[in-house]
Amino acid sequence: MPLTRSFKEIVKERAERDPEFRAALLTEAVQEMLGGDMATGKAVLRDYINATVGFERLAKETGTPAKSLMRMFGPKGNPRAENLFAVIKRLQKASGIRLGVAVAT
Repeated sequence: MPLTRSFKEIVKERAERDPEFRAALLTEAVQEMLGGDMATGKAVLRDYINATVGFERLAKETGTPAKSLMRMFGPKGNPRAENLFAVIKRLQKASGIRLGVAVAT
């Protein structure tokens, strides 16, 4: 049987070496949430956090316990807007990516 790597390991390795991939992950997570698919948005954001800053660092930067953040972005999590936007703000700062909203026609 061939050895396989976990999806999380593959995402982390690619995110470490590819800034465009990191930007695409963060952008996709926010777009999914804005589009109403919170489950997918939270899952992608959780993968992004794990692959980049990590929950411990994010906890220090947001003042929210790491376990609370993990629950918030877990399958049953329901982040308050205040917490969600605080996380996105810190992720933008850490990544140097600035997200914006545009009108689609």
